[in-house]
Amino acid sequence: MKNICVFCGSRVGNKSIYKSAAQEMGYAIAKRGFGLIYGGGHTGLMGVVADAALTAGTEVIGVIPQFLLEREQGHGELTKLHIVNSMHERKALMADLADAFVALPGGYGTLEELCEMITWAQLGLHNKPIGLLNVDGYYNFLLNFFDRAVTDEFLAANLRHLVIEGLQPEILLDVIMQYQPQQKQNLMSRESEF
Repeated sequence: MKNICVFCGSRVGNKSIYKSAAQEMGYAIAKRGFGLIYGGGHTGLMGVVADAALTAGTEVIGVIPQFLLEREQGHGELTKLHIVNSMHERKALMADLADAFVALPGGYGTLEELCEMITWAQLGLHNKPIGLLNVDGYYNFLLNFFDRAVTDEFLAANLRHLVIEGLQPEILLDVIMQYQPQQKQNLMSRESEF
């Protein structure tokens, strides 16, 4: 494993614990010798996690669409900043560069990026681990939704493991490093249809 892709908000939220968790994640990624792949912005939790990883001495690669350079204030101190044409290109390149994915708190964009990576794993397009840093219970509602989808048989039980929950960055990274993907044929069984 070389690079961890982090999806997170372009805002910091209204609790200091969100910013602290983003800093801890940036430091934890660097401490383990991983590089950080992220959305390339300098605002919100994106900027916090990137700055922490840079301060800790690891490589940080950002991927940002041209039209978001001003809005998300493209980070000027990264190891590398890829400027792409669309959100689709952004996600595809981030996915290609990453060996694992972690979602910190965020809004629609974070949720959309996370769900696309989960869907791609479900379809067998990748077998990379996907983690949620559930800061202060922020993702409880989403985890409950996934459980309900299994209970109500909209999601096969063998796919629920695709999302790994962690409450602390170090612990979540430990679980991600030990992740063993299921065989693709098991994921793509008729019962796993979405």
